[in-house]
Amino acid sequence: MVEASPQRANMGYIGAIVAVATIGGFLFGYDSGAVNGTQDGLTQEFGLIPGSFSPNNGLGFTVASLLIGCFIGAFFAGRLADVAGRRNVMRIAAVLFLVGALVQGFTDDHLIFVLARIVGGMAVGAASVLSPAYISEVAPASIRGRMTTVQQIMIITGLTGAFLVNYFLAAAAGVSTANFWAGIEAWRWMYLMQAVPAAIFLIALFFIPESPRYLVSKGRDDTAMTVLTNLFGADIARAKLEEIRATFSADHRPQLSDVLAPAGTTGFLGMRPIVWVGIMLAVFQQLVGINVIFYYGATLWQLAGFSENDSLLINIVSGAVSIAACFVTIAVIDKIGRKPLLLIGSAGMAITLFVMVYAFSHGSLDAEGGLVLSKSLGMVAVVAANLYVIFFNVSWGPVMWVMLGEMFPNQIRGSALAVAGFFQWFANFLVAFSFPAMAAWSLTGSYVFYGVCAVISFFLVQKYIQETKGKELEEMQG
Repeated sequence: MVEASPQRANMGYIGAIVAVATIGGFLFGYDSGAVNGTQDGLTQEFGLIPGSFSPNNGLGFTVASLLIGCFIGAFFAGRLADVAGRRNVMRIAAVLFLVGALVQGFTDDHLIFVLARIVGGMAVGAASVLSPAYISEVAPASIRGRMTTVQQIMIITGLTGAFLVNYFLAAAAGVSTANFWAGIEAWRWMYLMQAVPAAIFLIALFFIPESPRYLVSKGRDDTAMTVLTNLFGADIARAKLEEIRATFSADHRPQLSDVLAPAGTTGFLGMRPIVWVGIMLAVFQQLVGINVIFYYGATLWQLAGFSENDSLLINIVSGAVSIAACFVTIAVIDKIGRKPLLLIGSAGMAITLFVMVYAFSHGSLDAEGGLVLSKSLGMVAVVAANLYVIFFNVSWGPVMWVMLGEMFPNQIRGSALAVAGFFQWFANFLVAFSFPAMAAWSLTGSYVFYGVCAVISFFLVQKYIQETKGKELEEMQG
């Protein structure tokens, strides 16, 4: 096994490739976070009902409709990437980002808005699985974790960017529902601003190479050799090409059925155990409730007694804290490994979630049934929430994507990502879709559920996760 070490790699070239690929992560974050400050505008423009699950007039459905596109996009992107290539599918995602942003910003029709949100979600889902997979397939094993973690930094940067844009647009206009530039409401500009990075992403994707693993899977060895030479030099490239070739089946190209357990082996419900481990990681990353803060942060903190402006500022602080936490991950992930970080994150999230439960359970209700926290309890909730965000972004936030991009053998990577990505975004959809109603029933009860899931995730990681630190992709088994 030949290790493509960073000392022998063209790090400038790899860095440029990673920078382009992670613009998809930025858009993933921006599109996910933009809705956070637009809910008053959506409610007013389309006559939506908070807490309603109705596709016709429910705020919960309108917000969560992005996630319908996400699990569709994640599933089909994984498979399409095995057919058309990682880079080409990311180009399609960039176009969908651009179209989705413009239509969401301009349309006056609720159905068209929801459809555009689903289209944008398809781009988010595609970028979420393809960017880390692509980075894993071009980076040396010894720094692969750090390179892939940049994706999470860009996701959080996108979220924070959306929070900043939302805050300044709302502040400049007075409120998010007031008219702003060109007589267009501020909340619409929160969507339209995404068109700029989407266009940059589309253009930049024409300047990076295709994944060498994909090229080998299609029998394009000469092109793969050129890419590998540019990445690692001619000597490493020749040996690496042979290693990659040996990991693909001689009798068929990668296909969806590769996720099924081979004849004569044991698999739960017919699928390979490694695919179930990927599904477990993907689902529990969502069941700990992180996207409740991402999607409903402003609403959540208003429930806790903060003003709209203060709530948006808390979102910005949470985003900045998240970015700082990801830099910690970059520093340690290729030294201490993936599994220890997941265990630390599960334990930390469980503790901080139950502190939030304590704060919410000691609040009172106003005349309309809304939660009101004292100033001291409100600060306890804010501090606990930010510590929770730190633990998530040191661990499950980036590490789940790192592992999904690297844990599967070459033959099944695209198909396994399709399956795991589908489950990840479906769980995301269920959490986002259910939260308004759950919060209306009991905000405390909602956080008890997320805390229990964090506890369960600790024991699942302990039992089922195998360390992948420092291993070449060609060493992955399953």
